[in-house]
Amino acid sequence: MLLAIDIGNSNVVCGLSDNNHWTEQFRIHTVANKTADEYEVIYRTLLASRNIKLEEVDKIVVSSVVPSLILPIREMIKKLFGKEPLVVGPELYPKLNIGIKNPYEIGTDLVANAVAAHNKYKGNCIVVDFGTALTFTAIKADGNLLGVSIAPGLKTAMASLSQNTAKLPNVDIAVPPSCIGKNTTHALQAGIVMGYKGLVEYLLKEIKSELEGDTRVIATGGLSKVMLPVIDCFDHHEPDLTLDGLKIIGNQFYKQ
Repeated sequence: MLLAIDIGNSNVVCGLSDNNHWTEQFRIHTVANKTADEYEVIYRTLLASRNIKLEEVDKIVVSSVVPSLILPIREMIKKLFGKEPLVVGPELYPKLNIGIKNPYEIGTDLVANAVAAHNKYKGNCIVVDFGTALTFTAIKADGNLLGVSIAPGLKTAMASLSQNTAKLPNVDIAVPPSCIGKNTTHALQAGIVMGYKGLVEYLLKEIKSELEGDTRVIATGGLSKVMLPVIDCFDHHEPDLTLDGLKIIGNQFYKQ
């Protein structure tokens, strides 16, 4: 079995792959000051609840955009599984089948997204990842990762409004019944969800014009499913794209 761990700013998402198929997935809240011992208890409990024996896991791949969690997660893995994980980082990038111009400035989750998109679709791709940040990763057909556009994620934008205004609450991210909100909740949803529809569609149009040629657009990330009904320019929805990329990277390096 291969265990992929994607440490994001909001959640730590994990997937267990058996014979190249995801059999289990779970997520926990990201807490930057948790210790290796605390994570060991969490993972031991989660795996036991799914009847996964520790010795069945022979490959472990980690991606993290939270630097403070890399060490405790590595220590947890060594204690729990008795082995070192493969930690995705700039030293691995030259061995991947994609080209990265600024390896120390790009998140490892975006690299995993690019690896998975290029592996699955081959041609020009744009990966739109709806996470804590909203990211657009552009990959050419030859595997060259051209660059990224970054905006605040939908929840991040909503939380910012709530935290910095006296009367605006933090409401659920959902498609409103109209672009003209008749109450506070719908007004916020109209501004965020429908406003981001315009942001996404415009940026995709501009990025496509720079890529030149046919380009596939892949949506991923926790909030992608909210935006699917209102944005019609996605060619594919891949909710597990980051984990898929980590699995591809892990399988490649564990064979070496």
